Amino acid sequence: MVKKSNGLMAGKKLLKRRKQFKFKRKGSKLKSSGGWRKYDALEGAPMASGIVLKKKNVECKQPHSGLRKCAVVQLIKNGKTVTAFMPGEGALKYVDEHDNVMIQKIGGPMGKSAGDIPGVKYKVVKVQGISLDQLVKGKKEKPNK
Repeated sequence: MVKKSNGLMAGKKLLKRRKQFKFKRKGSKLKSSGGWRKYDALEGAPMASGIVLKKKNVECKQPHSGLRKCAVVQLIKNGKTVTAFMPGEGALKYVDEHDNVMIQKIGGPMGKSAGDIPGVKYKVVKVQGISLDQLVKGKKEKPNK
């Protein structure tokens, strides 16, 4: 094991050492080269609107058991189809087919699916322009078409 340099004049050597480990972390090469754009349905945007094609249940990974409520959404900007999770108890009631929804990434630094939901990278945030969280809590009502 090589000891790190320290002291007043160690900055240049520390920078040189840091460059050796630039691509050691998993996914860092893809991130730095911009290759993630190829796989990102939102194309770098924080949110995107789409239309619900159908609602479905996704079985969660081991060791949990249960069905997570999701929606298959076709994005308006590029026509790509993604599966989006609907957070909140009873959220399935407020999202209907052919509704206009706003989705965003679930989160996490690597752009992967979060938690125990396999292959689902996005979540529904708004339905018909109203926050899904407020609809579930009963603070607002969904407008009629």
